[in-house]
Amino acid sequence: MSADCYRVGSFEFTSRLFAGTGKYATYALMEEALAASECEVVTVAIRRDILAEGGGTKPDNILDHLDLSRYTVLPNTAGCFNAKDAIRSAKLSRELLEGLGNPGAKWVKLEVLADKKTLLPDPIGTLEATENLVEAGLEVLAYTNDDPILAKRLKDAGAASVMPLGSPIGSGQGILNPNAIRLCLEYLKDGDPDYPVIVDAGVGTASDVAIAMELGADGVLLNTGIAGAKDPVQMARAMACGVQAGRFAYLSGRIARKRYATASSPTDGTIAPTGQPA
Repeated sequence: MSADCYRVGSFEFTSRLFAGTGKYATYALMEEALAASECEVVTVAIRRDILAEGGGTKPDNILDHLDLSRYTVLPNTAGCFNAKDAIRSAKLSRELLEGLGNPGAKWVKLEVLADKKTLLPDPIGTLEATENLVEAGLEVLAYTNDDPILAKRLKDAGAASVMPLGSPIGSGQGILNPNAIRLCLEYLKDGDPDYPVIVDAGVGTASDVAIAMELGADGVLLNTGIAGAKDPVQMARAMACGVQAGRFAYLSGRIARKRYATASSPTDGTIAPTGQPA
């Protein structure tokens, strides 16, 4: 996969798996699982995990347990339920990471959630926050519904990447609506084939990741599917393999689906086109 590079904003990567850092039993387990996933980008909820009450950073925050020479930090606005809070969280993240000299200050994964029961994105708030943060100079990766019209509007608003959901956050339901993801990809990549589209949320196992990649997604972001597994480290390895398998399959071009069977071996004794017996 080393030659299969792609860009998201001003960053370039080879790994197409973005991994979250929440829900692990210990930081040590998180570190081992992230290494096994072969990811290059880790998402961090700056406001919740790093900032101490009254300002500054917590004495033992998550950044202390990440090899920042190995991973690019992608701050996110997790837990924000309106555009105002998400904008504030994103700007706080930039200020903190700039102070630490971290390149993650350039970008943000934007989440504006509609309610606590479904954790589905608020489309109006997401578009509003995207416009504000792009104007403020941030590279926005916008988490959104699998709605191709909204996806296109977020791109037009300046989002560096649009991240349609596979299914609700943490649900493990996988890719519920592959046709909607296909339409998002079509709308976002029309005339701009290198525009990065990252499927985010709902992934439960490696086959879910492979499906997202086979659809043509440029990458997959997940957290609970690894952190919540009985063996997170082994599942992280599986997710890494799923990403590669799905990417290879997409690039290879699958055979067309047919209504009836087609024999793989001739029944009349003829020779295969290659000159070898079929």
